[in-house]
Formats: sequence, structure tokens, C-alpha cells
Amino acid sequence: MKKVMFVCKKNSRRSQMAEGFARTIGEGKIAVTSSGLEASAVDPITVEVMSEVGIDISNQTSKPLNDFDPQDYDAVISLCGCGVNLPEAWVLRPVFQDWQLDDPEGESVDKFREVREQVKQRVEKLIQSMS
Repeated sequence: MKKVMFVCKKNSRRSQMAEGFARTIGEGKIAVTSSGLEASAVDPITVEVMSEVGIDISNQTSKPLNDFDPQDYDAVISLCGCGVNLPEAWVLRPVFQDWQLDDPEGESVDKFREVREQVKQRVEKLIQSMS
């Protein structure tokens, strides 16, 4: 099974959405983890907008990238354009993508929903390409 790391700056919104979608849509197809360049906390609005589409991420936690070994992953997906800030070993995995999605922090719940739909579409394409 292919292993995917979703990484963002704080691991509190976009990468958490990606982890939730990938766990659900990619169940049995890929193994998934998310992390941040720095750990923080999962944004409560992110938990809320994911529950609106039937995905419970309330038990997910924010984790620092330094806790993981890049050699353990087949694919690394940056969601915030932070790919330029990643240690080289992460960028050199067989699959590396930098999605550069807007951070909905401090925005309306509608912005969170918009970003959620963008994340979902990209996760679906990623899983298809890796299956």
C-alpha cells in the first residue's frame, strides 16, 4: 500500500482536510498521515466543515513533520506552497506535489467549505493516480 504525507505550515486546516478525505476515499488503497512544518492544533471550523460531508476528523491531531522519516513515504503533498521550505529529502520522494491552496484561517465558514471542495477534488485525483 502506498503511503502519503500531506504537509502544511501548521497542520491545522488544509492538511487535516486532506488526511480526512484520503482516509475515507482511499481506504484500503493508500495509507495517509498529515503533519506541519510546526505543529499547532486542529481548527474547530475545519472539524465542523468536514462533519458536514460525513467525515469525522475530531480525533486527528496536529503533528510536526520532524516526527516522521521521509523514506517511509511514497508521496508528499504540500497544500500551502510550503514545498520550498521542506527539507530536500521530502521533496525528492517518488511523488511530490505542491497544491498551493488558500489558507481559510480567519475567513468565513464559506471559505472553509470552498477550500474543502478543492482539497476533496485533488485527493480524489491523487488516489486515482496512485491506485
